[in-house]
Amino acid sequence: MMEPAQPKYDWGQRVRAVIDLVNDGSFPEAAEGELLVPAGGIGEIVNVGMHTEANVPVYLVEFGPRRVLGVLEDEIELDVPGAPHSAPAPADEVA
Repeated sequence: MMEPAQPKYDWGQRVRAVIDLVNDGSFPEAAEGELLVPAGGIGEIVNVGMHTEANVPVYLVEFGPRRVLGVLEDEIELDVPGAPHSAPAPADEVA
């Protein structure tokens, strides 16, 4: 059995969507394929769970009133005020 991945983020952290989040059919208040949150949208983690079959963390993120979505780690990043969006490390800092 594969060990579950440990969550990278925690409840209450402010995060940013790194990709457009579209309805995969699991958000009943919008049409399938409809844009729910554009890349760069800011939200707050309100719960952290685990996808039992894939053993990966799933985050419930509130992106506004009545807009709570389940997202994966690769779909979000911490929102650090003043920090560039997903900027790569300078070449001299890469190990």
